[in-house]
Amino acid sequence: MVRVMATGVFDLLHPGHLHYLTEAKKLGNELVVVVARDVTVRKLKREPIVGEEARRIMVEALKPVDSAILGSEKDMFDTVVKVRPDVIALGFNQHWDEKDIEEGCAKHGVPARVVRVSGIRESTLSTRGIIGRILAMNGSLGGKS
Repeated sequence: MVRVMATGVFDLLHPGHLHYLTEAKKLGNELVVVVARDVTVRKLKREPIVGEEARRIMVEALKPVDSAILGSEKDMFDTVVKVRPDVIALGFNQHWDEKDIEEGCAKHGVPARVVRVSGIRESTLSTRGIIGRILAMNGSLGGKS
């Protein structure tokens, strides 16, 4: 049994997320997805649009996902120790360095292999891209919603 862990915010679910999780699932038998906590999203990106528990429930409902949990509010390696993955799948646009994560996992007694999965070609299939398109469309409609 090969346990794969994937992580992300998953604020506005879109085809890019589904592609990432489908590719991650191909790396093993079980896919555990770690959904970023609201406090983490605020610290690293922006105010989340959808709350953490709703995002977790939505991700867990996706076909490739075996389970979805909320991540640690303090240290990402706390979650790695809890899940004990064999493989950690990174999305093509996640800023983490594979080697740094592998070294951090090893220091915490979890010798996981880190794999970066391919992305989808369409650049608008990201939460920021979708928000940008909505804002542009709103502007072309004279600001009417």
